[in-house]
Amino acid sequence: MTDVSETEVHDESLVQKLRKLMITKQLNFLIGSGTSAKSIGLMSDFKGDAETGKTANKQLEDKVNEVSRKIVSGAYELAGEEKIRLNLNDYSHFLKSVIDVINLSNSRQTPKSVNLFTTNYDVYIEKAVDELIGTSRFVFNDGANGYFKRVLESSNYNRVVSYKGLNDNYISEIPSISLIKPHGSMNWSEHNGKITIGNEVSANPKIVKPTGLEEKDTYLDNHYYEMLRVFQLELDKPQSVLFTIGFSFQDKHIGKMVKRALQNPELLVIAFGYSDDDKYTYLSNLGIDMMPRNLKIYTPSDFEEFRLTKHKNEDENEWSSFELQNLTAIINGASEEDLRDDKSK
Repeated sequence: MTDVSETEVHDESLVQKLRKLMITKQLNFLIGSGTSAKSIGLMSDFKGDAETGKTANKQLEDKVNEVSRKIVSGAYELAGEEKIRLNLNDYSHFLKSVIDVINLSNSRQTPKSVNLFTTNYDVYIEKAVDELIGTSRFVFNDGANGYFKRVLESSNYNRVVSYKGLNDNYISEIPSISLIKPHGSMNWSEHNGKITIGNEVSANPKIVKPTGLEEKDTYLDNHYYEMLRVFQLELDKPQSVLFTIGFSFQDKHIGKMVKRALQNPELLVIAFGYSDDDKYTYLSNLGIDMMPRNLKIYTPSDFEEFRLTKHKNEDENEWSSFELQNLTAIINGASEEDLRDDKSK
């Protein structure tokens, strides 16, 4: 938590820098459990239940399953489900802002595409995509091919879609969103060694369960390994930027991949922390003593108060956090003006 202080922060140059990076670099986001915590909670919120025999990990899995079913069925519109609705709004507004910002990029220099990597296996992003259909022109790619039977293949991510003029007089690249889920998803099922993606929560979802053995499980399962391979390849590309939100790098496997990818001098990793304490937590989880030049960690103290989410504790003391909606507000302000110092334009 970050207490509201009287220290004056001027963050205009930082915010402009962030917006410029989103427009001019190959854009990637890594989204963790913190972005769905509003309705699902974090691992630390669950405790083992001696009466039912359910471990904390199993209770978390059940909660994700329950929330995902409500998302798919539309039950989040009913009374008492306001947290799910608010959480879905967070994702919908975020995706809309991302589509708008990649529309600003010059496709001759930077693809009009974004990769969304998420360790969450809820279906918030998929539902948010549905809500944006008809309001924005974009292509959504979840790695699957097929119509009635949609089969996941990592090779399906290597696509660029363009709109061709009726008279073949121009070609315009259409913004695309690729969703990569290295821990699986509640709507994935496995049949005969292949993963199919359905439009409802599976009776037996194909997911990496939160057992503490995620690193081992992803190595042993080819499908998860392929998703992480896509992640590594994207980070190895020149002029790439990875923004992380709601992700503490506690996943050792992904943390190791990010740490290794930082050896690519053209990669920039920007991590946003919920609270100021997260800076030290992230470095500890990554096993980094001295921050490399291409890793930046920004927490509430780096931003002006109006850019943060404000809370009150039981003693009525105010404190601030940086959340998905705060990142969305920063992205929303992006415009061609943010490129005015870009000599490549």
